Amino acid sequence: MVGSAILRALTSSKPEWGILTRSRAELDLCDQGAVDTFIENERPEVIINAAGRVGGIHANNTYPAEFIRENLMINANLIHWAWKHKVGRFLNMGSSCIYPRDAEQPLREDALLTGPLEPTNSAYALAKIAGLEMCRHYRVQYGVLFHSAMPTNLYGPGDNYHPENSHVLPALINRFHDAKERGLPEVCIWGSGKPRRELLHVDDLADGLLHLLGVENPPDWVNLGTGKDQTILELASMVKEVVGFTGEITHDFSKPDGTPIKRLDTSLMDSLGWSASIRLREGIEKTYDDFKERLRGGTLRR
Repeated sequence: MVGSAILRALTSSKPEWGILTRSRAELDLCDQGAVDTFIENERPEVIINAAGRVGGIHANNTYPAEFIRENLMINANLIHWAWKHKVGRFLNMGSSCIYPRDAEQPLREDALLTGPLEPTNSAYALAKIAGLEMCRHYRVQYGVLFHSAMPTNLYGPGDNYHPENSHVLPALINRFHDAKERGLPEVCIWGSGKPRRELLHVDDLADGLLHLLGVENPPDWVNLGTGKDQTILELASMVKEVVGFTGEITHDFSKPDGTPIKRLDTSLMDSLGWSASIRLREGIEKTYDDFKERLRGGTLRR
């Protein structure tokens, strides 16, 4: 999802750039030798690291070993060999889950490592923190322009709609669409619905990343978000309206809520001259249209 959005943004705004891409089948980023050979042969001037193993609460809880191992390997391989082969700029993507569970809201960049992480996604968060710190230390020691962006929860075209391992918004779209098609009387959401989540459309993310590439001396890491959030129940109600489901919303209180609130302080990115522009309702409508189109075409990720 993220890589496709970055590719769309580059194709549109930087047509003069030569863009290097590889599919997962063509290049295993967990393979140190393969990453070394690829960067040595291609000699890119800029690398945007949008790779990673990602998922929602269920996936993070079920596969923590894979989440920490694969994300550590991807980051270590890309960052080290980018330095070794003299890549001029490396923009690393982290996640807002790097911040402590109980950090003061909204989350500022300097909240990093000031308290315990949310247990349900600590494996993923630790791997992302390691990538951020690796970029920072390589920048300090070697003088390279390696830096990171910490996006909030992402959604948009090409998302993963797996019934168990997807993030909250695609999971809700999938459930409400299925319930509407089957004429079900209700849709059940996990937990209390009280946790608050901030959502950023993936096309806004891509635009923000390209803006960062134009900043001569960027911060070591900077938050990318909207600075606005809503409860899971409010989000579910909005998805229900967009999909056109007329039944009830119920709760499964046996499921975990996850982090109670996670909203980013975006003042640093604002000071660099960028802010998100796609409103949540508009973004959900576009995402649902994409969901239906991919479902009809048999290309929906599940």
